[in-house]
Amino acid sequence: MQLRDQIVETALVLFYKKGYHGVSINEIVKEANTSKGGFYHHFSSKEELLFVIHDIFITYALEKTKAAEQLHENPIEKLKAIVKAHIKVFDLYKPHLTVFYQESNYLRKEDRQIIKQKRDTFKRIILDVIQLGKDKKIFREEISTEITTMAILGMVNWVYQWYRKDGLYTIEEIGNYYVDFILAGVVPKNIPTHETIFKI
Repeated sequence: MQLRDQIVETALVLFYKKGYHGVSINEIVKEANTSKGGFYHHFSSKEELLFVIHDIFITYALEKTKAAEQLHENPIEKLKAIVKAHIKVFDLYKPHLTVFYQESNYLRKEDRQIIKQKRDTFKRIILDVIQLGKDKKIFREEISTEITTMAILGMVNWVYQWYRKDGLYTIEEIGNYYVDFILAGVVPKNIPTHETIFKI
């Protein structure tokens, strides 16, 4: 593992356990088995390190969401792929997400703006898919595009609070369940979604 990655992983574990302000650069350096020179060669400050931890999962989630959206023409398939891709992030980056939700207030203003832009882009992709489905009369015309998008984001983003890798259901099963639940709310009953209902 490269030193930069080692510092990131070490800081992630420490922030996750102790909180951002509960961890010093000296502690990160010691746990990463490097020096302050090694730290400052890769990061200008602890604030920049926090930003990198945040940016890793947001960049990954946005790239996977864009790929999922572009893979399909049908709005139903687009939405299914986006939801499953986003939920998968909670399996891959749960510590990153936990640190994000707990410590994001400590980001520098300029870094917070970068993160916000990426999150807004992610939201816009879902908004566009919902609106496309309504325009094509595949999704229910009476639903609010904005409220539906926020409901999906709120429901999916909360997965980080309770998901456990050793839990009763796999991340794929949870993804299937969420897809079925969401599609039941946005697609008229007379339009097939071709989704196998996952029964709890």
